[in-house]
Amino acid sequence: MEMLLKQKKTLESICARADHPRNDPYGSHVMPIYQTSTFTFKNAEEGRRFFAHEDSSATHSYSRLGNPTVELAEQIIADMEGLDISEKTEGMLFGSGMAAITTGIMALAPGKKILAQETLYGCTSQFLQENAPRFNIEVMNINPNDLDAVENALKNHDDISLVYLESIANPTMRVCDIEQITKLAHKSGAFVMVDNTFATPWHMRPLNRGADLVAHSTTKYLNGHGTLIGGALVARKGFFDHCDLKTYRKNFGGIAGPFEAWLTLMGLKTFALRMKQHNINGKKVAEFLYNHPKISQIWYTGSANHPDSEIIKTQMINGYGGMISFELHGGLEAGIKVMNRVKFASLAVSLGTVDTLIQHPASMTHAIVKPEIRESAGITDGLIRLSVGIESAEDIIADLNQALQ
Repeated sequence: MEMLLKQKKTLESICARADHPRNDPYGSHVMPIYQTSTFTFKNAEEGRRFFAHEDSSATHSYSRLGNPTVELAEQIIADMEGLDISEKTEGMLFGSGMAAITTGIMALAPGKKILAQETLYGCTSQFLQENAPRFNIEVMNINPNDLDAVENALKNHDDISLVYLESIANPTMRVCDIEQITKLAHKSGAFVMVDNTFATPWHMRPLNRGADLVAHSTTKYLNGHGTLIGGALVARKGFFDHCDLKTYRKNFGGIAGPFEAWLTLMGLKTFALRMKQHNINGKKVAEFLYNHPKISQIWYTGSANHPDSEIIKTQMINGYGGMISFELHGGLEAGIKVMNRVKFASLAVSLGTVDTLIQHPASMTHAIVKPEIRESAGITDGLIRLSVGIESAEDIIADLNQALQ
């Protein structure tokens, strides 16, 4: 008797074979870049059937609607996020992380209320505070680690249609209980959207915790080399159609180009290897920072005294990553001095690249956020955010040590 063994894919294998095209007519081993704006039909009848959704054999017409290179990257990222759930998943690629985030928000909360985590990426925060109200979207900020406050907000505002979270808060590194918040949100009829850029599917998979929609800046860890601007959304199969997200992307025009999709696929090939080294280095750098006299506090998800350590134990997998924030004695002036003294680390915004990046949120990424909002969210003037790369940990530590003198 022949026995068929069904092997479950691992994240390592999904990523290593990310660039393998599916059914390429020429048998290409690496996914080609379909650098074309439009696709031809054999005849007028085929074109008519395509636009009438009567024939799936002709799958492409125009690259703003879909492109083979883009679609492979979409499916690989969807497979990564959906690794632990039984349902099929689907992805959508965008021209930037903010295009993915804003399109998702506009589709899920048109003219309604959003319950948003108080500490968010600067541009997300600015969009919710300044732009969303112009579209009749009311935003309520809340500490997601206060589950009673979350529950009360949902009970007292039955028109909340979306709860917006980050899997690891930027830049304070707080981690909330996605599963419990999702249960509360779904009980009230609200969707849950989670930006998983910091954690990535290597460390956290929000769909497995019940979330409805996951967002990524593919610019960061998924690409890993700082060579593109891109974003992605992932959901269970059918969710995009349910919320008309494909129409939103089509008409907002935020789809990624084929070259950026191809660069994403190239980056994903080494994703698992990179994440393992980010994790090793992050732990070593954090241990150095704990004992430095110029530092008053450190935020790192691998810290034993992290305020959310119990949630982290159950929610994070495969370690704690390479993102660290720390507070300097001396506030804004001290932060700027350290920025001007680093030599090995790159003084740059963004994160998740193979090299170490360091930045000062109060004067850089979160300078666009009102000071009072920054302070209430824990983004103080002396806070430094560090994206630990995959170089020698000893070289990273030596550079930080001299900059802190």
